[in-house]
Amino acid sequence: MKEQTEVGKLKEGRYVVVDDEPCKIQSIAISKPGKHGAAKARLDVVGLFDGQKRSVVSPTSATVYAPIVERKTGQILTIAGNVVTFMDMKDFNNFELVVDDDIVATFQPAQEVPYIESLGKRKLDL
Repeated sequence: MKEQTEVGKLKEGRYVVVDDEPCKIQSIAISKPGKHGAAKARLDVVGLFDGQKRSVVSPTSATVYAPIVERKTGQILTIAGNVVTFMDMKDFNNFELVVDDDIVATFQPAQEVPYIESLGKRKLDL
């Protein structure tokens, strides 16, 4: 799920969709309007799920999408190597995530773990 907003209304620490990837805004630089154009905003963002840095320049009056980022809690059902099966604590849906070896070693079945969900993607919030 996502909603539309203007570039000029965005703030650092908020989220924006860039290249169909939800990203967190690291910094915003707004230039003054010139003789022949509108004010421009330069957004430096980092992808929530891929960690890739991106930079976007657009007019402050342009509209962009802001993703709805939900913080949820999941209970660990099974651990099989790097694949961990979770159950959402509110709607009881099951899903699997691939987790790093060092993090999997700290997990126990029936443990509750926070995670982030946005645009159909999930990631542990550790």
